Amino acid sequence: MADPHEVERCDAARNRALLLDAAAMLVAERGADAVTMDAVAAKAGVGKGTVFRRFGSRSGLMQALLDHTETELQHAFMFGPPPLGPGADPVDRLVAYGRARLSMVEVQGDVLRAVETAPELRFGGPARNVGLTHTVTLLTAADTHGDLRLLAISLLAPLEASLVLHQVRSLHIPIDRIADSWEDLVRRVTRAP
Repeated sequence: MADPHEVERCDAARNRALLLDAAAMLVAERGADAVTMDAVAAKAGVGKGTVFRRFGSRSGLMQALLDHTETELQHAFMFGPPPLGPGADPVDRLVAYGRARLSMVEVQGDVLRAVETAPELRFGGPARNVGLTHTVTLLTAADTHGDLRLLAISLLAPLEASLVLHQVRSLHIPIDRIADSWEDLVRRVTRAP
């Protein structure tokens, strides 16, 4: 006879995948701003309470959508080939990290922006903390002077989806120009005085 807890875990995993698939379809069809907990529940054919129990909030749902992409980026900068991964100059790695982040915004910007609206995720979410730690580590390896944590926070701010999307959509600045400008900023900050 099957363990009831195992059956429940399988059901929970299946529901989570069903809800994330429904949310991804809605983002593709309507954009992230149009995705509500009600719409996800309706698309998945479940009650709204199921969505709230699984993700807690709309921001939690948006965060879950990004988890897979974020995990891939983290794997790339921890274990992948240079210049993003180990083995390259720390400044080149930091530049590659910023360019990879900007590529994420280019593809999933609306979802990233939706996650940024939740203060607990915008400034203290797990992905943000990993990126911040990685940036501080690279600044340290590059023998950068100053308050490295604050420098890292300042360097990551221009990569936030809300700002990048504003620059691209409202100011019509090409993403390549944003990436080149960010590289210039990194190289200036890491230059020894």
